[in-house]
Amino acid sequence: MIKVLFICHGNICRSTMAQFVFQDMINRQNLADKFLVDSKATSTEEIGNGPHYGTVQKLREVGVPVLAHRASQLRRSDYEEFDYLIGMDHWNMKNMLRIVGGDPEGKMALLLDYTKRAGQEIADPWYTGNFDATYDDVVEGCTGFLEYVRKTHREI
Repeated sequence: MIKVLFICHGNICRSTMAQFVFQDMINRQNLADKFLVDSKATSTEEIGNGPHYGTVQKLREVGVPVLAHRASQLRRSDYEEFDYLIGMDHWNMKNMLRIVGGDPEGKMALLLDYTKRAGQEIADPWYTGNFDATYDDVVEGCTGFLEYVRKTHREI
């Protein structure tokens, strides 16, 4: 089983959106039994809160199921538990590295690193208010990530 953890600052907008979009993708392709997908925060600001209403509204608009979820914080032990730890922006990556103590196994990347836009960030709709643009970027990143996994894991 491939274990994927999406990470952003608060775990109520981008990382939950990526979790739900990726889960929907693998469900539609009958791959759900091959993956464990979750999301977490680098901060403690939203711990215990559900997904942001803008995330929920956008996902409902496009027909992506919104799953039961409460924000939780990334822990050092998550590095060992997950195969991929995927951040949304460079600040997330900096905090992810700090929390888990480095990336000796090369498990960490930005979501858009799996696309032609490697190194670019997914803007935080908490600040931009643009959940449409965030959704488009998340879909692009999740699609690229799934293609990457298919190429690197023969069992998929």
